[in-house]
Amino acid sequence: MRKIILFTGVIASSFLLTSCGVMFGGSHYDANIQVNEHPEAQIFANGEKIGVGQVSKSFKRNKDLQIEVKQDGCEVKSQNFEKTFRTGNFILSIVSWGLPGLIVDLASGASYKPDHRHNDAIEKVSDKQYKFNIDYSDCKL
Repeated sequence: MRKIILFTGVIASSFLLTSCGVMFGGSHYDANIQVNEHPEAQIFANGEKIGVGQVSKSFKRNKDLQIEVKQDGCEVKSQNFEKTFRTGNFILSIVSWGLPGLIVDLASGASYKPDHRHNDAIEKVSDKQYKFNIDYSDCKL
C-alpha cells in the first residue's frame, strides 16, 4: 500500500512540475550561428568564444543573446538578439495546467524564445531550433 501511495505521489508531482512550455520548448534552445561569407571569423556568444565561421550551441531561453564576430583586419561586429514572450505556450499553460504551469514556465525560462518575428537575422527552424545569420559584409577581405 505504501508503494502505491508513493508512486501516485510521484506521478502527481510530475504533472504539477511540468507545463506546455517545458514540454514543447524546454528551457534551452539550439542555435546555429553562421557568419555570412566569412568562414574564418571568430564567433563569441555573451563574451565567450564558441567557434569559427559557423557553430551550433545551446542557450537559455530567458536571456538575450549577444554575438560578437571578429576577424583580423576587420572591425568587431556586435549584434544583440533579444528574447520575447511565447504567448502561445502562455495561453496553453494557463488553460491546461493553470497557475502551476505558468509558474513552472516562468521559473524555468520556457516562457521565452528568440524574437524571430522582429529580427530578420533570426530564422525559426522549430520550437527548439533557431538559425542566426550574422551579416559581416562590412569586413572586406
